[in-house]
Amino acid sequence: MNRHHHFLPGIISAVLLTTGAAAWGAPSSFKFDFSNAAKAGWIHVSPTNIYSAETGFGFEPGAASNDSEAASGQPFYFSAKLPEGNYRVTAELGGTQESTTTVKAELRRLMLEKTHLAAGKSESRTFIVNLRTPEISASNHVHLKPREKASEIWDWDEKLTLEFNGEHPSLRSLEIEPARVPTVFLLGDSTVCDQPAEPWNSWGQMLPRFFKPEIAVANHAESGETIANSLRAQRFEKVFSLMQPGDYLFVQFGHNDQKDKGTNALETYKANLKKVVARTRSLGGTPVLVTSMERKNGVEQDTLAGYPQTVRAVAKEENCALIDLNALSRIFYQALGGDLDKAFQDGTHHNNYGSYELAKCVVLGLQQAKLPLAKFVVDNFNFDPAHPDAVATFEMPASPAVSSVKPLGN
Repeated sequence: MNRHHHFLPGIISAVLLTTGAAAWGAPSSFKFDFSNAAKAGWIHVSPTNIYSAETGFGFEPGAASNDSEAASGQPFYFSAKLPEGNYRVTAELGGTQESTTTVKAELRRLMLEKTHLAAGKSESRTFIVNLRTPEISASNHVHLKPREKASEIWDWDEKLTLEFNGEHPSLRSLEIEPARVPTVFLLGDSTVCDQPAEPWNSWGQMLPRFFKPEIAVANHAESGETIANSLRAQRFEKVFSLMQPGDYLFVQFGHNDQKDKGTNALETYKANLKKVVARTRSLGGTPVLVTSMERKNGVEQDTLAGYPQTVRAVAKEENCALIDLNALSRIFYQALGGDLDKAFQDGTHHNNYGSYELAKCVVLGLQQAKLPLAKFVVDNFNFDPAHPDAVATFEMPASPAVSSVKPLGN
């Protein structure tokens, strides 16, 4: 499958814009208007339009708004049925009341952060969302875990879902169209993947916020995974089936891999990393190896049993780009001092603050590695892990889903 060209037939009967996605006119672009008087050629959406597979768009149940500009005091979700691929989303924010809107996509991927508008004012913001399905071919697919198959998990389904959150989040219109842009694919474990519920979070979920709307982030990481497990589950094969020249693959494993007690565990891990590097390059992509961040008790000691050192060795031997998140995380943790606990949810997994700062470490790392990808980083990005954002002033609107169940892996 080629993410740039494989748009499938749809069943949406509303007004839609088809920008040549397929010869049979498959719906791949939409213009939604949430005002009382929709513009010509736009789909009018009212607060009572609840999503269904038949209509192909609407508010998620229980999340519809109570005002003509889709503005309410509560978070709400809106979905549109679309084929797998990258999409450019332009959201006109603002309403009749003063609003501050944060936008997350799919499973809590941060897209826009705290857009504040005065009453009656509006502003358009654009971002890129990646939408994926488990299918690799007619006879092959990603072997999903039970958690990934749950109905409320929006990472592997046929619709693009947006969460509008914040202090009186407001939405006037949405334009969605295919985006032919480079993709940054992520593969890794629970510290990278899209965590479905508060208070758990990962740097992979925060990463899109730090890129301009000229590149997509496709997070294929999953809790509890090792590099060997992800190879067997066809997670890498899925990414390779989509990869185009100019794309990137960030790989971060180690937390779960170190539990392998085999005498050749590190050698196998190293061989798998080299295999992934070679395959990525053969497809015209750029492999980027990421060392795993330390656990909470790793401020002064190594908790990862030689795995970061192995990643560094492979990067050197293969002349491969390296983001040394392990080293950057230790600087960050040391800077927090007595506030270290405020970045973690348990001994391994982070909360919104911790993952936000680690995402900044990753962006700093790709800049230090002088990757061409750095040109897509948002303007005025400036971060020093020795002087992180203050915990006391950090704010991130919590998504509605909450769970006390720890993610797989530790």
